[in-house]
Formats: sequence, structure tokens, C-alpha cells
Amino acid sequence: MEDEFAIVPAVDVLDGRAVRLERGDYDRVALEAGDPLALIARAAAGRPPLVHVVALGAARDGGAPVALARAAVEAASPVPVQLGGGVRSVADAEALVAAGVARVVVGTAAFGGIPLEEFVAALGERLLVAVDVADGLVRTAGWRASSGLTTAEALARCAAAGVRNLLCTAIDRDGTRSGPDLGLLAQMRDGFGGAILAAGGIRDRGDVEAVRALGLYGVVVGRAWVEDPLALA
Repeated sequence: MEDEFAIVPAVDVLDGRAVRLERGDYDRVALEAGDPLALIARAAAGRPPLVHVVALGAARDGGAPVALARAAVEAASPVPVQLGGGVRSVADAEALVAAGVARVVVGTAAFGGIPLEEFVAALGERLLVAVDVADGLVRTAGWRASSGLTTAEALARCAAAGVRNLLCTAIDRDGTRSGPDLGLLAQMRDGFGGAILAAGGIRDRGDVEAVRALGLYGVVVGRAWVEDPLALA
């Protein structure tokens, strides 16, 4: 990842529509945002370094969302797309790269039975490992299951495998606009030597600057940029 601090807009897709869930709860839709491809195009119009797209149904159920990936890449062009959800194998990740995705987010499979080194070998800098944390444990499968790993254990596994890029989401802040979990992010920074994108709870420019002050690579912003883009200007 590049050195300049990144503000990355996020578009979450569920059942063909753009939504924001509260704390990842599929029964608690905090925001309905309409056509996801139109929202992706709107996000890309600001020329961010990336547009972050999450296939929520695939994250929950598995299966690479190739059709969504192709459509998202076209809608965001020329801005590159970072996409997650549904990756359960190296082949799934490679299918998303073949669809044009610039960076593949891998969460569930990164902490399952497949050696993480296989994803590193196949994807290199295109790999972004998702460390999604609730109550000190990393969660998987659309955040409905526990990996059984503490944050520190997950970071150690990533470091040992040669992972260079992480996405850290504070699940209890996600979709709430209640502010980032700076303590969790500081723990991530202290336990991992690569680039870290922070997600969960970002409200405004003040939150962005607080994360920047920690020395992280950037932030992923979901609900805030959709509801109040001027707050991030």
C-alpha cells in the first residue's frame, strides 16, 4: 500500500441493494442506500484510492461473488476496487482477481483450515486479511461465528505467514457512527508491522484524524460518507 493516508468509501451489498448493517446484524439494517452500482460510481467520483465493496450475502453463506465483482469494477472504473465476502479458498480469491478486483479481502478463510501462506503466495499485495473483532475475539462467516483466536493470536498468524496488509473492524462500532475503537487499533498497530486499514464507527473528520495520529494506513468509511459526506470533507 502507498504511504499517503487513505480514506476509502465502503459499499455493502445485500440482496441486490446497498445497505449498512448495525454491528453486522443481518436483521438490523441501519441504512438503505438503493442501487449498489450507482453508489459505487458515486464513491468513485471522488477519486479515492480504492472503493471498498462487501458482498454481505456471500460473506454469510460463502461463494465468490464474481458477477458483483465484475459489475463493481466497471462501475468504479478507473478507481480500483477492494472486495470481500464469500472467499473460502484460494480459487475463490483468484476468481475475484480475474474479475478485475485490485485487492481481495479474506477473513473467514484466513483463519480456517487453509494455510494462510497459500493466500499470500497466490495474491501477494492483492491480499487484504480482515481481522474482525468483537469482545477480544476474531469473528468469521459474516461475523456470525468465532474463530477462537484472540486479536493477538490472529496478528501473530498473519505476521508469520508474511501478510502485509490488514483490515481491522471493530464489530461493536460498525454501522453505528459512534467513533472508532482507538484502543483496538493501537493494539493492532503494536502487534503488526504492515499496513492497517481501520473500520467501524467513523463519524467525521475528527475520527479520521484520530486514526491518522495512530500511524495507520487509512480508514474505511461506510455509513458516514453515505449520510453526511461533508462531514469528511
